[in-house]
Amino acid sequence: MAEATDVTAAATAKATGKATGGRAAQLQHTGLRHGWTTGACATAATTAAYTALLTGEFPDPVTITLPKGQTPAFALAAEHLAEGRAMAGIVKDAGDDPDVTHGALIRATVRILPPGSGVVFRAGPGVGTVTRPGLPLDVGEPAINPVPRQMIRDHVAGVAARHGGTGDVEVEVSVDHGAEIARSTWNPRLGILGGISILGTTGIVVPYSCSAWIDSIRRGVDVARAAGRRHVAGCTGSTSEKVAVAVHGLPEDALLDMGDFAGAVLKYVRRHPVDRLTVAGGFAKLSKLAAGHLDLHSGRSQVDKGFLAELARHGGAGEELAAAVASANTGLEALRLCEAAGVPLGDLVAATARDEALAVLRGAPVAVDVICIDRAGTIVGRAEPVGPRGAHGRG
Repeated sequence: MAEATDVTAAATAKATGKATGGRAAQLQHTGLRHGWTTGACATAATTAAYTALLTGEFPDPVTITLPKGQTPAFALAAEHLAEGRAMAGIVKDAGDDPDVTHGALIRATVRILPPGSGVVFRAGPGVGTVTRPGLPLDVGEPAINPVPRQMIRDHVAGVAARHGGTGDVEVEVSVDHGAEIARSTWNPRLGILGGISILGTTGIVVPYSCSAWIDSIRRGVDVARAAGRRHVAGCTGSTSEKVAVAVHGLPEDALLDMGDFAGAVLKYVRRHPVDRLTVAGGFAKLSKLAAGHLDLHSGRSQVDKGFLAELARHGGAGEELAAAVASANTGLEALRLCEAAGVPLGDLVAATARDEALAVLRGAPVAVDVICIDRAGTIVGRAEPVGPRGAHGRG
């Protein structure tokens, strides 16, 4: 998903043919297509279904207005009109984004309710239900996020005003094969069971944008805090996650799938503190954090062997070993060279990564420890918990 400013920039770029920076410039440079969120698709499907209920005809294509004023049109992939209810379906097009919901059929079934009922949301097949606190929805609610809900309410009101309805309806959103799709998302860990979530703050998906992942990191912190977890772990992958569990015995809802977005974890925990944060990941990735990078993706930061050589010197390496580290093929090779020479490069990387994390936390009351692993999941570096101003954290 893109931030609102990115969408505005993209619209400007489309109008002028020139993007000045940010994701709009990236999109223009790559030639990738943007797409539509599940929330936009559900809004369009609801608009078509309610219009059919009031007029007897489905608008096809159906046009909606997104939060920033764009007015995309959606073709209907399914429609059904019966007494007191109507269903419309739209196939989600995520553009060139590798989105697990690309191609999913998003359906909205609208039923007339008694006057004064307002808009009532239901989770149909393939849409999840919230079962844990900490999300922006109450436990028991369908996983239709606040912005899509408001978009749907606004469009229901608009259809009612145009065609003489009351706007009192039940909106049931369903997703074909949504329960299967949800297995590839964060939903089971966040306690959203039975299907996917209906998401989106702008209605637009920008290809290869990282904000959807970052949003899930934030929701993970919220869920952990709501569950009373005071110790969470940000892990770069499944192997480091298993190590964090083995070392600290953390429950599933205290685990954050950080991926490459170390900065997203640290900045959100800075604003929403927990007592302790464990950062766990591969040695090479965490060496990037130690070097001051907050985005650990290989396309946006590289292992700095010169930096590793300098750390090795601080750990007692002579010039010959330091030179070998600086010219190593990979970070792991640099680590092995130092291990063979008795230089604790793994611990040095962990300690420096911890210090960088504490710098990003800017004195927030969070103790940080770091675990570095190799590809087999063996711990190759540790840094014990330290809090702000060097205070040792609670174990």
